[in-house]
Amino acid sequence: MQHYLTIILSLVGFFAISQNKQILYGFDDVPQSLMLNPGMKVTQKKHYGIPFLSQIHFNGGSSGVSVYDIFKDGSDNINDRITAKIFEMKNTDFFTATQQLELINFGWRAKNEIYFSGGIYQEFDFIAYFPRDLAILAWEGNRDYLDYEFDLGEISTTGDFMTVYHFGLNKQITDKLTVGARLKLYSSMFSYRSVNNAGTFVTTLGDENSENIYEHTVRNADVTVETSGYASLRELDGASQVTNEILGRAFFGGNFGVGVDLGFTYDFNEAWTLSASAQDVGAIFHSKDVENYRAHGNYTLDGINLIFPPLSQGESTFPYYDDLEDEIEREIPIDTLHNSYTQLRPVKFNAALSFGFGRFNASGDCDCLNMGGGKLHKQNVGLQFYSIFRPKGPQMAGTLFYHRRLTDYLSAKATYTVDSYSLSNVGLGVSADIGKINFYIAADNLIKYGNLAKAKSVSLQLGFNIIIDEE
Repeated sequence: MQHYLTIILSLVGFFAISQNKQILYGFDDVPQSLMLNPGMKVTQKKHYGIPFLSQIHFNGGSSGVSVYDIFKDGSDNINDRITAKIFEMKNTDFFTATQQLELINFGWRAKNEIYFSGGIYQEFDFIAYFPRDLAILAWEGNRDYLDYEFDLGEISTTGDFMTVYHFGLNKQITDKLTVGARLKLYSSMFSYRSVNNAGTFVTTLGDENSENIYEHTVRNADVTVETSGYASLRELDGASQVTNEILGRAFFGGNFGVGVDLGFTYDFNEAWTLSASAQDVGAIFHSKDVENYRAHGNYTLDGINLIFPPLSQGESTFPYYDDLEDEIEREIPIDTLHNSYTQLRPVKFNAALSFGFGRFNASGDCDCLNMGGGKLHKQNVGLQFYSIFRPKGPQMAGTLFYHRRLTDYLSAKATYTVDSYSLSNVGLGVSADIGKINFYIAADNLIKYGNLAKAKSVSLQLGFNIIIDEE
């Protein structure tokens, strides 16, 4: 078991991921920023994402451990480091993973000045909270933890693999207010969740009626795992069949859901702007290929009274362990159910307050004393806020940003973010227009790039679009 914990803490610390896209939010030189706020200001006439290349998003992190924490050079050994991190981490620390691949993205401005946009993207989203008590039990055993109740309720994890179809509209209502909304249809290919679990495991000294010195008791156990899209995969033979089956669900072949994004941008005056958005306000309704598991009950083990028969009888002691397994399953049964369930999407909230100054003049230079609104601002500074609702509460981040348009075809945005992973996350995004082709790239935690093993989060976003500007 210790070997498994070593692998989990080291690998998950590197590959875990978060959903915050603080560089892209409000980066209106990039069409994909409309996906984060459907009510942002849109200046182009049309845009078309290059299929499969318009947005490739990876973002990795872990709130409690990094690869460097486990494998750094030093006089102490790896077991001591793992022990230290297990006791240092809390049951609210988490590992998450989100990956997005945009298949199609497009938008155009209609004659009524409404900007319509739509597309398709694939998303994988995963979160697992660190089960501190169970990690201690697995790593150290229960010898030194008599009467300590290990909490089974710390098990909390969800995972979703889906395709999202979306269509939105954006409209400037007044000179100061722009609003937008986006309808989303979810096609779930695979999903699982195990949340709101309960129960304890405790080891105590036995009494005079016990068959052993210690008693091991599971009390009020109630652990559930809900899955959809998993049961049918067990019947398939080989990775190719599994892959074909999952991909077949991408086009409304799995479970369905519906959601909405809402957003606005408001100019207080020519310099100050407030924007905010809520994403994925919706749910997925799981009714196809549903298989749920529930283990509940109480059980006390006070030892196994082994009787060793003579070898001449040809019997083995292994049936004792088979009997123990049968007894545990009888006292704490694992029920397999096929009940439909509804899963709320993790709602994400973004907000930003920015101060814009400087406009491009005819030569492209900055007239820094001339304040102006909208896309004419050459520089913007401000604050951003982000949160996402998760099973154990919201996860939040705050960002300071500086956005500058260097030329008519080149702009950049720098960010400094404080979140659950780090107090010094520096990011940079660049957008370049080459003719009608737009290319953008954004990455954060740049100060850790000299040694990525030290980073608790690493993010990368890039893509290509065709942009047709207003004349």
